[in-house]
Formats: sequence, structure tokens, C-alpha cells
Amino acid sequence: MSNFFIFFQQPQGGGGNFIVAILPWVLIFGVFYFLLIVPQRKRQRQLQETIASLKTGDRVVTNGGIVGTITAVRDATFLIRSGEKSILEISRAAIAGLQEEEEEKK
Repeated sequence: MSNFFIFFQQPQGGGGNFIVAILPWVLIFGVFYFLLIVPQRKRQRQLQETIASLKTGDRVVTNGGIVGTITAVRDATFLIRSGEKSILEISRAAIAGLQEEEEEKK
């Protein structure tokens, strides 16, 4: 019976067990990094490039769902026309994308 428990005893060195214990956590982090973080950074970079290249006349969609046409570009904001007479001043961070891109995704 004592020979049976020899297989379940901890090795005296203990160095290999740490690597075996930490390996699944490293693999999980690696999978999350490549499946979630990398694509999100890519989308964020593309959105920043799109916002930097906006000009007067572009149709945009805001994070709040407002669709409008840019009438003026300022340093930190845009003036957009939404409807017949309403002109809104919105922050650059409020832009979710171009109207044409939103229609293509559907």
C-alpha cells in the first residue's frame, strides 16, 4: 500500500511544478490577448484614422446614434447638420463611424 502513494508525492526539487501550474494561465492569457485585445486595438486604430481624415460633407454616425453631415471641422469638435435646421456641435470622441460604413455592415 505504501508503494501506491509514492506516485502522488511531491518531487523534492519543486521547480517543475511551478511551470506546470502557471502554463495554463499563460495559455489562457495568450488566447484572450489574440482573440480580444488585438482585434479591438485594430478597430480603435482604424476609427482614429477615420476621425482624423473627416472633412466637410462627410456623413457620420455618433455613439448616440445621431446621423448627420459635417458642416464645419474644428480642432476638438465637429458641427454636424442633423435634419433640416438642427446643427449640433459634437466632440471628435463621439464619432462612431461614417454612414457608408454602417450601411455596408448590414
